[in-house]
Amino acid sequence: MKRSVSDKMLSQRQKKTPTEGASGKNRLLITVNVLGSAGPIRFVGKEDDVVSAVIDTALKLYTREGRLPVLDSDVNNFLLYPANAGSDALSPTQSIGSCGVRNFVLCKKQRPLEMTETRPGMVARKGNGKWKTWLNKSFSFKF
Repeated sequence: MKRSVSDKMLSQRQKKTPTEGASGKNRLLITVNVLGSAGPIRFVGKEDDVVSAVIDTALKLYTREGRLPVLDSDVNNFLLYPANAGSDALSPTQSIGSCGVRNFVLCKKQRPLEMTETRPGMVARKGNGKWKTWLNKSFSFKF
């Protein structure tokens, strides 16, 4: 017996659903913007993937594409923020589907400045600084 075209299409739709993986979990397109990089990274992930796994996948794709600036590959050095929500960073153990968004911003963690390190403005510039000293003395008024 010959099947009509609509019967064939209906059977194909029943065989595979576009949002379900092999385990039956929902998949979603995740978009990650990396600060300092030109353009987002897009990949498909599962709704129950944890944040640390999403960061790891984003860093691997970022490195594979050869993007600049070159980033560290340690997941613990980065934070993932929802792009359109003004909230705090997501917990590394939280599932990615629990926050209800698909667009994220990946930021490098700020490490505290150690006492042995100096900021560029704190280091005195060597060279001819006489005009600067003269200018500061001339503008200081004594009452």
